[in-house]
Amino acid sequence: MSKIFTPTNQIRLTNVAIVRLKKGGKRFEIACYKNKVLSWRNNSEKDIDEVLQTHTVFTNVSKGQAAKKDELQKAFNKTDETEICKEILSKGELQVSEKERQSVLDSQLNSIVNSVAALCVNPETRRPYPASIIEKSLKDAHFSVKMNKNTKQNTLEAIKMLREHLPIERSRMKLRVSFAGKEGGGKLKESVVKLANAVEHEEWEESTLHLTLLIDPGQYRVIDELVRNETKGKGLLELLELKEVVESEELF
Repeated sequence: MSKIFTPTNQIRLTNVAIVRLKKGGKRFEIACYKNKVLSWRNNSEKDIDEVLQTHTVFTNVSKGQAAKKDELQKAFNKTDETEICKEILSKGELQVSEKERQSVLDSQLNSIVNSVAALCVNPETRRPYPASIIEKSLKDAHFSVKMNKNTKQNTLEAIKMLREHLPIERSRMKLRVSFAGKEGGGKLKESVVKLANAVEHEEWEESTLHLTLLIDPGQYRVIDELVRNETKGKGLLELLELKEVVESEELF
């Protein structure tokens, strides 16, 4: 009975998403689970084993050709394949079909638009821009999503480009929310606080609760709608000030 021998450096994988990185004049690839690459880059997935199909570095995933130790040492100055996989995952280019690529780009652009709308305001009106205005301005600016960058990195790049086309700045809103205890009480308070970055002050004036909150601009409409609905229009929102966010501050 004849046997088929598979070379020891060949590994066969199916249903795989390939991430490729060229380094030291050579191509290296890793095999990942579909839909997990962007989750890793956006920090929503932190378990590397949920991302990689195998901790093997390849020269060609499709042919199952694993990279040799000396090739890894020469290109990456190390042979720890898990660490090299992480570098390729971070810096490499996701290989997808044109249809898949467009779907991913559309999804990424939608996330970026929503992030910009949530984090920025028009300094002239002190209000957030609608997502439709953000999206149109990004297209006018010829903004393109970088697939080897996560949503945060793409969002920061988008904000820089938008500044050349419309008045926009990153900021947080200091907001005062007031409503009577009987018009929502603990439940409404709990819902509002969850939407805030921080509660700076809380006080009761007779039966009315006053909350001073620090929020991302995108939460303003959400809180406004929540308070109006729960209090039948009797609640009050007052914008106290805008606090500009410096570039080094963490927003995500």
